[in-house]
Amino acid sequence: MIIQTSRSVLVAAAAVAMFVAVSTDCPLNAQTTTQPSTLRYGSGLLDVPVSSVLPHLTITGTWSGFFTSHDRSAIIDPAAQVVGWEEPVESRYYSDGSITLGLYDRAEIGATVHSLADESDGGDVWGLFGRVSLIQPENQGVGLAVGGRFVRAPDFGDDNNYQPTRLGISDRRLRDSYLGYTDEVQNEASLYAVTTAYFRGPAIRGLPEHDFTLTAGYGTGMFQGGDFLEFYRFADSDGWFVGSALHVEVADGKLLALMSEYNGFDINFGAQMDLGGLRVGAHMLGANYVERPARGYFSVYRSPKWGMMGSIAFTPFDDARVTAKPKLMMRPVPDTFMIPAPPPDTVVVTREVAPPMPDGTPVSVCLASGRSVRIHVSPQGDTLVGSMRIPMSDLGPGIVFEGDYAAGAQWFVDDEAITFEDREYQRSGNEVSLDCGDIMRVGEHMGVAVFAMRDQERPFQMLYVPVRPGVWQGYETDLQGTRGK
Repeated sequence: MIIQTSRSVLVAAAAVAMFVAVSTDCPLNAQTTTQPSTLRYGSGLLDVPVSSVLPHLTITGTWSGFFTSHDRSAIIDPAAQVVGWEEPVESRYYSDGSITLGLYDRAEIGATVHSLADESDGGDVWGLFGRVSLIQPENQGVGLAVGGRFVRAPDFGDDNNYQPTRLGISDRRLRDSYLGYTDEVQNEASLYAVTTAYFRGPAIRGLPEHDFTLTAGYGTGMFQGGDFLEFYRFADSDGWFVGSALHVEVADGKLLALMSEYNGFDINFGAQMDLGGLRVGAHMLGANYVERPARGYFSVYRSPKWGMMGSIAFTPFDDARVTAKPKLMMRPVPDTFMIPAPPPDTVVVTREVAPPMPDGTPVSVCLASGRSVRIHVSPQGDTLVGSMRIPMSDLGPGIVFEGDYAAGAQWFVDDEAITFEDREYQRSGNEVSLDCGDIMRVGEHMGVAVFAMRDQERPFQMLYVPVRPGVWQGYETDLQGTRGK
Protein backbone atom coordinates (compact mmCIF):
# COMPACT_ATOMS: atom_id res chain seq x y z
CA MET A 1 0.00 0.00 0.00
CA ILE A 2 2.85 2.39 0.77
CA ILE A 3 4.43 1.74 -2.63
CA GLN A 4 1.11 2.26 -4.42
CA THR A 5 0.48 5.57 -2.62
CA SER A 6 3.95 6.87 -3.41
CA ARG A 7 3.57 5.86 -7.03
CA SER A 8 0.26 7.70 -7.38
CA VAL A 9 1.82 10.85 -5.95
CA LEU A 10 4.66 10.67 -8.47
CA VAL A 11 2.23 10.05 -11.35
CA ALA A 12 0.31 13.16 -10.36
CA ALA A 13 3.53 15.17 -10.15
CA ALA A 14 4.58 13.96 -13.59
CA ALA A 15 1.20 14.95 -15.05
CA VAL A 16 1.48 18.45 -13.56
CA ALA A 17 5.02 18.73 -14.94
CA MET A 18 3.97 17.82 -18.47
CA PHE A 19 1.06 20.30 -18.29
CA VAL A 20 3.44 23.08 -17.25
CA ALA A 21 5.89 22.13 -20.01
CA VAL A 22 3.23 22.28 -22.72
CA SER A 23 1.16 25.25 -21.55
CA THR A 24 3.80 27.91 -20.84
CA ASP A 25 5.66 29.95 -23.45
CA CYS A 26 8.50 30.92 -21.09
CA PRO A 27 11.29 28.31 -21.23
CA LEU A 28 13.22 27.21 -18.21
CA ASN A 29 16.89 28.12 -18.06
CA ALA A 30 19.26 25.50 -19.39
CA GLN A 31 21.67 23.88 -16.98
CA THR A 32 24.81 25.85 -16.24
CA THR A 33 27.15 23.22 -14.82
CA THR A 34 27.34 20.44 -17.42
CA GLN A 35 26.28 17.19 -15.75
CA PRO A 36 27.93 13.80 -16.42
CA SER A 37 26.21 10.87 -18.14
CA THR A 38 24.51 8.05 -16.26
CA LEU A 39 25.46 4.54 -17.30
CA ARG A 40 22.03 3.78 -18.81
CA TYR A 41 19.45 6.57 -18.45
CA GLY A 42 20.57 9.97 -19.82
CA SER A 43 22.29 12.77 -17.92
CA GLY A 44 22.95 12.42 -14.20
CA LEU A 45 25.48 10.73 -11.96
CA LEU A 46 26.09 6.96 -12.39
CA ASP A 47 22.62 5.56 -11.68
CA VAL A 48 21.07 8.51 -9.82
CA PRO A 49 19.28 11.23 -11.87
CA VAL A 50 19.68 14.99 -11.34
CA SER A 51 17.25 17.90 -11.66
CA SER A 52 18.83 19.45 -14.77
CA VAL A 53 18.30 18.28 -18.35
CA LEU A 54 20.23 18.43 -21.62
CA PRO A 55 20.15 21.73 -23.57
CA HIS A 56 17.67 22.01 -26.44
CA LEU A 57 18.40 19.60 -29.34
CA THR A 58 21.60 18.33 -27.75
CA ILE A 59 22.02 14.59 -28.37
CA THR A 60 24.17 12.24 -26.30
CA GLY A 61 25.11 8.67 -27.07
CA THR A 62 26.51 6.59 -24.20
CA TRP A 63 28.07 3.15 -23.93
CA SER A 64 28.99 1.66 -20.53
CA GLY A 65 29.85 -1.67 -18.98
CA PHE A 66 31.28 -3.47 -15.96
CA PHE A 67 33.13 -6.68 -15.02
CA THR A 68 31.63 -9.10 -12.50
CA SER A 69 33.74 -10.31 -9.57
CA HIS A 70 31.62 -12.79 -7.54
CA ASP A 71 33.00 -16.29 -6.78
CA ARG A 72 29.70 -18.20 -6.62
CA SER A 73 26.05 -17.62 -7.39
CA ALA A 74 23.16 -18.36 -5.04
CA ILE A 75 20.47 -20.83 -6.19
CA ILE A 76 17.02 -20.03 -4.76
CA ASP A 77 13.72 -21.90 -4.52
CA PRO A 78 10.23 -20.48 -5.29
CA ALA A 79 10.19 -18.99 -1.77
CA ALA A 80 13.41 -17.00 -2.49
CA GLN A 81 15.39 -19.14 -0.03
CA VAL A 82 18.99 -20.03 -0.88
CA VAL A 83 19.13 -23.81 -1.42
CA GLY A 84 22.50 -24.20 -3.10
CA TRP A 85 25.40 -22.61 -4.91
CA GLU A 86 26.62 -22.44 -8.46
CA GLU A 87 30.40 -22.36 -8.35
CA PRO A 88 32.83 -21.46 -9.64
CA VAL A 89 31.42 -18.50 -11.59
CA GLU A 90 33.48 -17.08 -14.42
CA SER A 91 33.91 -13.32 -14.61
CA ARG A 92 31.73 -11.69 -17.28
CA TYR A 93 31.47 -8.28 -18.87
CA TYR A 94 28.03 -6.66 -19.23
CA SER A 95 27.41 -3.52 -21.29
CA ASP A 96 24.58 -1.09 -22.05
CA GLY A 97 23.93 1.56 -24.71
CA SER A 98 21.66 4.60 -24.66
CA ILE A 99 20.79 7.73 -26.62
CA THR A 100 19.26 10.93 -25.16
CA LEU A 101 17.73 14.10 -26.66
CA GLY A 102 17.26 17.46 -24.89
CA LEU A 103 14.05 19.40 -25.59
CA TYR A 104 13.46 23.14 -25.04
CA ASP A 105 15.91 23.33 -22.09
CA ARG A 106 13.21 21.77 -19.91
CA ALA A 107 13.07 18.05 -20.74
CA GLU A 108 15.07 15.12 -22.04
CA ILE A 109 13.94 11.78 -23.46
CA GLY A 110 15.83 8.70 -24.53
CA ALA A 111 16.09 4.97 -25.09
CA THR A 112 18.42 2.34 -23.63
CA VAL A 113 19.40 -1.19 -24.68
CA HIS A 114 20.55 -3.63 -21.98
CA SER A 115 20.82 -6.82 -24.02
CA LEU A 116 19.95 -8.32 -27.40
CA ALA A 117 19.95 -12.06 -26.70
CA ASP A 118 18.23 -15.36 -27.41
CA GLU A 119 15.21 -16.43 -25.37
CA SER A 120 17.40 -18.77 -23.32
CA ASP A 121 19.31 -15.72 -22.06
CA GLY A 122 16.26 -13.53 -21.42
CA GLY A 123 15.62 -12.17 -24.90
CA ASP A 124 15.83 -8.50 -25.82
CA VAL A 125 15.82 -6.11 -22.87
CA TRP A 126 15.45 -2.41 -23.70
CA GLY A 127 13.83 0.64 -22.15
CA LEU A 128 12.64 4.24 -22.47
CA PHE A 129 13.22 7.13 -20.08
CA GLY A 130 12.51 10.83 -19.68
CA ARG A 131 12.69 13.73 -17.25
CA VAL A 132 11.01 17.16 -16.98
CA SER A 133 12.72 20.05 -15.18
CA LEU A 134 10.19 21.96 -13.07
CA ILE A 135 12.61 24.38 -11.39
CA GLN A 136 16.08 25.14 -12.74
CA PRO A 137 18.11 28.00 -11.22
CA GLU A 138 19.78 30.46 -13.57
CA ASN A 139 23.01 30.01 -11.67
CA GLN A 140 23.40 28.87 -8.06
CA GLY A 141 20.36 27.49 -6.27
CA VAL A 142 18.09 24.45 -6.07
CA GLY A 143 16.44 22.64 -8.98
CA LEU A 144 13.53 20.18 -9.06
CA ALA A 145 12.54 17.57 -11.66
CA VAL A 146 10.34 14.52 -12.09
CA GLY A 147 10.97 11.61 -14.42
CA GLY A 148 10.41 7.99 -15.23
CA ARG A 149 12.12 4.89 -16.59
CA PHE A 150 10.46 1.94 -18.33
CA VAL A 151 12.44 -1.26 -18.93
CA ARG A 152 11.04 -4.30 -20.75
CA ALA A 153 11.17 -7.41 -18.53
CA PRO A 154 13.29 -10.40 -19.58
CA ASP A 155 11.48 -13.40 -21.08
CA PHE A 156 13.03 -16.86 -20.70
CA GLY A 157 10.18 -18.64 -22.50
CA ASP A 158 8.51 -20.22 -19.44
CA ASP A 159 5.47 -19.41 -17.28
CA ASN A 160 7.30 -17.19 -14.76
CA ASN A 161 6.96 -13.41 -14.78
CA TYR A 162 10.46 -11.97 -14.56
CA GLN A 163 11.52 -8.44 -13.70
CA PRO A 164 14.42 -6.24 -14.90
CA THR A 165 17.32 -5.75 -12.48
CA ARG A 166 19.02 -2.56 -11.35
CA LEU A 167 22.23 -3.65 -13.14
CA GLY A 168 20.53 -4.08 -16.52
CA ILE A 169 21.22 -7.83 -16.69
CA SER A 170 18.70 -10.66 -17.19
CA ASP A 171 18.36 -12.91 -14.12
CA ARG A 172 16.00 -15.89 -13.74
CA ARG A 173 16.00 -15.41 -9.98
CA LEU A 174 14.30 -11.99 -10.02
CA ARG A 175 10.56 -12.57 -10.48
CA ASP A 176 7.50 -10.51 -9.65
CA SER A 177 6.33 -12.75 -6.78
CA TYR A 178 7.58 -15.46 -4.40
CA LEU A 179 5.85 -18.05 -2.20
CA GLY A 180 5.22 -16.78 1.29
CA TYR A 181 5.69 -13.09 0.42
CA THR A 182 2.92 -10.56 -0.01
CA ASP A 183 5.34 -7.98 -1.45
CA GLU A 184 5.84 -8.02 -5.20
CA VAL A 185 8.73 -6.86 -7.36
CA GLN A 186 7.57 -4.29 -9.93
CA ASN A 187 10.69 -2.92 -11.64
CA GLU A 188 9.41 -2.35 -15.17
CA ALA A 189 8.15 1.18 -14.46
CA SER A 190 10.14 3.48 -12.15
CA LEU A 191 8.93 7.00 -11.33
CA TYR A 192 10.96 9.50 -9.34
CA ALA A 193 11.25 13.07 -8.09
CA VAL A 194 14.70 14.60 -7.65
CA THR A 195 16.16 17.86 -6.37
CA THR A 196 19.69 19.14 -6.95
CA ALA A 197 21.53 21.99 -5.21
CA TYR A 198 24.11 23.86 -7.34
CA PHE A 199 27.06 25.62 -5.67
CA ARG A 200 29.69 27.70 -7.46
CA GLY A 201 33.11 26.82 -6.06
CA PRO A 202 35.02 29.63 -4.32
CA ALA A 203 38.00 31.20 -6.07
CA ILE A 204 41.11 29.74 -4.40
CA ARG A 205 44.58 30.65 -5.61
CA GLY A 206 46.35 27.67 -7.12
CA LEU A 207 43.14 25.65 -7.64
CA PRO A 208 41.14 25.45 -10.89
CA GLU A 209 37.59 26.74 -11.11
CA HIS A 210 35.08 24.20 -9.84
CA ASP A 211 31.43 23.67 -8.89
CA PHE A 212 29.61 21.35 -6.47
CA THR A 213 26.24 19.64 -6.90
CA LEU A 214 24.30 17.72 -4.24
CA THR A 215 21.34 15.54 -5.25
CA ALA A 216 18.55 13.77 -3.34
CA GLY A 217 15.32 12.13 -4.41
CA TYR A 218 12.76 9.37 -4.09
CA GLY A 219 11.74 6.74 -6.61
CA THR A 220 9.55 3.68 -7.08
CA GLY A 221 10.15 0.56 -9.14
CA MET A 222 13.83 -0.17 -9.63
CA PHE A 223 14.80 2.25 -6.83
CA GLN A 224 13.26 -0.12 -4.24
CA GLY A 225 11.92 -3.28 -5.92
CA GLY A 226 13.39 -6.54 -4.57
CA ASP A 227 14.45 -5.06 -1.23
CA PHE A 228 13.22 -8.19 0.62
CA LEU A 229 15.42 -10.64 -1.34
CA GLU A 230 18.64 -11.78 0.34
CA PHE A 231 20.58 -12.40 -2.87
CA TYR A 232 19.51 -9.01 -4.32
CA ARG A 233 20.19 -6.61 -1.47
CA PHE A 234 22.14 -6.24 1.76
CA ALA A 235 20.51 -2.97 2.90
CA ASP A 236 18.10 -0.57 1.24
CA SER A 237 16.54 2.87 1.75
CA ASP A 238 12.91 2.18 0.68
CA GLY A 239 13.34 4.22 -2.51
CA TRP A 240 15.43 7.19 -1.31
CA PHE A 241 18.64 8.04 -3.17
CA VAL A 242 21.41 10.66 -2.80
CA GLY A 243 24.48 11.73 -4.74
CA SER A 244 27.15 14.40 -5.09
CA ALA A 245 29.60 15.58 -7.73
CA LEU A 246 32.64 17.85 -7.95
CA HIS A 247 32.99 19.48 -11.38
CA VAL A 248 36.53 20.76 -12.11
CA GLU A 249 37.58 22.77 -15.17
CA VAL A 250 41.01 21.32 -16.00
CA ALA A 251 41.29 23.37 -19.23
CA ASP A 252 39.09 25.49 -21.47
CA GLY A 253 36.17 23.30 -22.56
CA LYS A 254 37.41 20.30 -20.55
CA LEU A 255 35.68 19.23 -17.31
CA LEU A 256 36.49 16.49 -14.82
CA ALA A 257 33.53 15.17 -12.78
CA LEU A 258 34.15 13.17 -9.59
CA MET A 259 30.96 11.45 -8.41
CA SER A 260 29.61 9.46 -5.49
CA GLU A 261 26.07 8.18 -4.99
CA TYR A 262 23.76 5.81 -3.12
CA ASN A 263 21.00 4.53 -5.42
CA GLY A 264 18.91 2.87 -2.70
CA PHE A 265 20.96 -0.36 -2.72
CA ASP A 266 24.59 0.32 -3.68
CA ILE A 267 27.29 2.92 -3.03
CA ASN A 268 28.94 3.83 -6.33
CA PHE A 269 31.94 5.99 -7.24
CA GLY A 270 32.99 7.30 -10.63
CA ALA A 271 35.06 9.81 -12.60
CA GLN A 272 34.31 11.21 -16.06
CA MET A 273 36.46 13.50 -18.22
CA ASP A 274 34.62 15.62 -20.77
CA LEU A 275 36.99 16.62 -23.59
CA GLY A 276 34.81 19.14 -25.36
CA GLY A 277 31.83 16.85 -25.92
CA LEU A 278 33.69 13.52 -25.99
CA ARG A 279 33.40 11.92 -22.54
CA VAL A 280 35.28 8.95 -21.07
CA GLY A 281 35.02 7.57 -17.55
CA ALA A 282 35.62 4.78 -15.06
CA HIS A 283 33.46 3.64 -12.16
CA MET A 284 33.26 1.31 -9.18
CA LEU A 285 29.82 -0.12 -8.42
CA GLY A 286 28.89 -1.70 -5.08
CA ALA A 287 31.66 -0.12 -3.02
CA ASN A 288 29.71 -1.01 0.14
CA TYR A 289 30.52 -4.69 -0.55
CA VAL A 290 34.32 -4.30 -0.56
CA GLU A 291 34.75 -6.43 2.58
CA ARG A 292 35.00 -9.96 1.19
CA PRO A 293 32.93 -12.73 2.91
CA ALA A 294 34.77 -15.81 4.17
CA ARG A 295 33.56 -18.02 1.29
CA GLY A 296 33.68 -15.26 -1.29
CA TYR A 297 31.02 -13.12 -2.91
CA PHE A 298 27.83 -15.07 -3.69
CA SER A 299 25.85 -12.54 -5.76
CA VAL A 300 26.64 -10.17 -8.61
CA TYR A 301 24.46 -7.59 -6.83
CA ARG A 302 26.36 -7.91 -3.53
CA SER A 303 29.90 -7.61 -4.88
CA PRO A 304 32.15 -4.77 -6.10
CA LYS A 305 32.31 -4.22 -9.85
CA TRP A 306 34.71 -2.14 -11.96
CA GLY A 307 33.70 -0.66 -15.28
CA MET A 308 34.20 2.00 -17.92
CA MET A 309 32.07 4.22 -20.13
CA GLY A 310 32.23 6.47 -23.17
CA SER A 311 29.83 9.17 -24.32
CA ILE A 312 29.57 11.86 -26.98
CA ALA A 313 27.40 14.97 -26.79
CA PHE A 314 26.75 16.86 -30.03
CA THR A 315 24.45 19.54 -31.42
CA PRO A 316 23.70 18.63 -35.06
CA PHE A 317 21.31 21.57 -35.53
CA ASP A 318 23.78 24.25 -34.39
CA ASP A 319 25.73 25.78 -37.29
CA ALA A 320 28.34 27.25 -34.95
CA ARG A 321 29.58 23.93 -33.51
CA VAL A 322 29.05 20.18 -33.67
CA THR A 323 30.09 18.81 -30.29
CA ALA A 324 28.57 20.27 -27.11
CA LYS A 325 31.21 22.16 -25.14
CA PRO A 326 30.91 21.62 -21.36
CA LYS A 327 30.87 24.57 -18.99
CA LEU A 328 30.74 25.58 -15.35
CA MET A 329 28.42 28.14 -13.77
CA MET A 330 28.90 31.74 -14.86
CA ARG A 331 31.47 33.68 -12.87
CA PRO A 332 31.05 37.42 -12.10
CA VAL A 333 33.13 39.53 -14.49
CA PRO A 334 35.10 42.37 -12.83
CA ASP A 335 34.35 45.82 -14.26
CA THR A 336 37.91 47.02 -14.82
CA PHE A 337 39.87 49.07 -17.36
CA MET A 338 43.37 47.97 -18.35
CA ILE A 339 45.67 51.00 -18.25
CA PRO A 340 49.05 50.53 -19.98
CA ALA A 341 52.14 50.61 -17.82
CA PRO A 342 53.93 53.97 -17.54
CA PRO A 343 57.04 54.50 -19.68
CA PRO A 344 60.38 53.60 -18.06
CA ASP A 345 61.60 57.22 -18.03
CA THR A 346 60.31 59.37 -15.16
CA VAL A 347 60.00 63.11 -14.79
CA VAL A 348 60.52 64.69 -11.37
CA VAL A 349 58.60 67.91 -10.69
CA THR A 350 58.75 70.08 -7.65
CA ARG A 351 55.10 71.00 -7.81
CA GLU A 352 52.22 68.85 -8.92
CA VAL A 353 49.23 70.55 -10.43
CA ALA A 354 46.35 68.38 -11.50
CA PRO A 355 45.42 69.24 -15.08
CA PRO A 356 41.80 70.10 -15.65
CA MET A 357 39.79 67.16 -16.88
CA PRO A 358 38.53 67.51 -20.44
CA ASP A 359 34.87 68.28 -20.90
CA GLY A 360 32.69 65.36 -21.76
CA THR A 361 29.07 64.30 -21.87
CA PRO A 362 28.28 61.20 -19.75
CA VAL A 363 26.90 58.35 -21.84
CA SER A 364 25.79 54.82 -20.85
CA VAL A 365 26.99 52.20 -23.35
CA CYS A 366 25.52 48.68 -23.54
CA LEU A 367 28.23 46.09 -24.28
CA ALA A 368 28.02 42.69 -25.97
CA SER A 369 28.19 41.04 -22.54
CA GLY A 370 24.83 42.59 -21.62
CA ARG A 371 26.46 44.96 -19.11
CA SER A 372 26.37 48.78 -19.21
CA VAL A 373 29.43 50.98 -18.71
CA ARG A 374 29.57 54.73 -18.10
CA ILE A 375 31.83 56.75 -20.40
CA HIS A 376 32.22 60.40 -21.43
CA VAL A 377 32.21 61.76 -24.98
CA SER A 378 34.15 64.95 -25.75
CA PRO A 379 32.77 67.69 -28.07
CA GLN A 380 35.24 66.41 -30.68
CA GLY A 381 33.68 62.92 -30.49
CA ASP A 382 36.51 61.24 -28.55
CA THR A 383 35.60 58.51 -26.06
CA LEU A 384 36.97 59.39 -22.60
CA VAL A 385 37.61 56.58 -20.08
CA GLY A 386 38.86 56.31 -16.52
CA SER A 387 38.62 58.74 -13.64
CA MET A 388 40.89 61.20 -15.53
CA ARG A 389 38.76 61.02 -18.70
CA ILE A 390 41.62 59.97 -20.94
CA PRO A 391 40.82 59.74 -24.70
CA MET A 392 40.94 56.14 -25.89
CA SER A 393 42.93 57.28 -28.96
CA ASP A 394 45.78 58.24 -26.58
CA LEU A 395 45.82 54.82 -24.91
CA GLY A 396 46.38 52.70 -28.02
CA PRO A 397 45.32 49.05 -28.39
CA GLY A 398 45.66 48.27 -24.67
CA ILE A 399 42.04 49.27 -24.01
CA VAL A 400 39.19 47.07 -25.24
CA PHE A 401 35.60 46.67 -24.19
CA GLU A 402 34.44 43.23 -23.06
CA GLY A 403 32.48 40.96 -25.39
CA ASP A 404 32.62 39.83 -29.02
CA TYR A 405 31.18 42.09 -31.75
CA ALA A 406 29.89 41.51 -35.28
CA ALA A 407 31.87 44.35 -36.89
CA GLY A 408 34.47 42.83 -39.19
CA ALA A 409 32.91 39.35 -39.12
CA GLN A 410 32.57 38.01 -42.68
CA TRP A 411 28.94 36.99 -42.27
CA PHE A 412 28.10 40.52 -41.07
CA VAL A 413 30.11 42.24 -43.80
CA ASP A 414 28.41 40.05 -46.45
CA ASP A 415 24.98 40.94 -45.02
CA GLU A 416 24.09 37.26 -44.45
CA ALA A 417 20.98 36.17 -42.60
CA ILE A 418 21.27 34.55 -39.18
CA THR A 419 19.49 31.37 -38.09
CA PHE A 420 17.99 31.12 -34.61
CA GLU A 421 15.71 28.33 -33.31
CA ASP A 422 15.10 27.05 -36.88
CA ARG A 423 14.05 30.51 -38.15
CA GLU A 424 15.88 32.80 -40.59
CA TYR A 425 16.34 36.46 -39.62
CA GLN A 426 17.27 39.19 -42.16
CA ARG A 427 19.00 42.47 -41.38
CA SER A 428 16.37 45.11 -40.64
CA GLY A 429 16.78 48.89 -40.51
CA ASN A 430 19.77 50.96 -39.48
CA GLU A 431 22.10 50.49 -36.54
CA VAL A 432 20.58 51.56 -33.22
CA SER A 433 21.52 52.19 -29.60
CA LEU A 434 19.91 49.96 -26.94
CA ASP A 435 19.58 50.02 -23.16
CA CYS A 436 20.93 46.88 -21.46
CA GLY A 437 17.94 46.91 -19.15
CA ASP A 438 15.57 46.41 -22.10
CA ILE A 439 17.26 43.38 -23.66
CA MET A 440 18.26 39.86 -22.67
CA ARG A 441 20.71 37.37 -24.14
CA VAL A 442 18.91 34.46 -25.84
CA GLY A 443 21.65 32.71 -27.80
CA GLU A 444 24.73 32.99 -29.98
CA HIS A 445 25.54 33.15 -33.70
CA MET A 446 29.05 32.44 -34.99
CA GLY A 447 30.61 33.45 -31.67
CA VAL A 448 28.56 36.69 -31.30
CA ALA A 449 25.85 36.94 -28.65
CA VAL A 450 22.22 37.29 -29.82
CA PHE A 451 19.74 39.42 -27.81
CA ALA A 452 16.00 40.05 -27.79
CA MET A 453 13.73 42.55 -26.07
CA ARG A 454 12.68 41.41 -22.60
CA ASP A 455 9.00 42.07 -23.33
CA GLN A 456 9.04 39.79 -26.40
CA GLU A 457 7.64 36.28 -26.28
CA ARG A 458 8.98 33.27 -28.16
CA PRO A 459 9.19 32.93 -31.07
CA PHE A 460 10.99 36.30 -31.33
CA GLN A 461 10.18 38.53 -34.29
CA MET A 462 13.22 40.80 -33.83
CA LEU A 463 16.74 39.92 -32.69
CA TYR A 464 19.74 42.20 -32.11
CA VAL A 465 23.48 41.59 -32.39
CA PRO A 466 26.18 43.93 -31.02
CA VAL A 467 28.14 45.58 -33.85
CA ARG A 468 30.39 47.81 -31.73
CA PRO A 469 30.18 48.92 -28.09
CA GLY A 470 26.84 50.68 -27.80
CA VAL A 471 25.85 50.02 -31.45
CA TRP A 472 23.35 47.26 -32.36
CA GLN A 473 21.88 45.87 -35.58
CA GLY A 474 18.39 44.44 -35.74
CA TYR A 475 17.40 41.23 -37.58
CA GLU A 476 13.76 40.43 -38.30
CA THR A 477 11.86 37.31 -39.30
CA ASP A 478 8.42 36.82 -40.82
CA LEU A 479 6.41 35.32 -37.94
CA GLN A 480 3.14 35.62 -39.83
CA GLY A 481 4.25 32.99 -42.27
CA THR A 482 5.58 30.80 -39.50
CA ARG A 483 2.46 30.97 -37.36
CA GLY A 484 0.23 30.33 -40.32
CA LYS A 485 1.78 26.96 -41.09
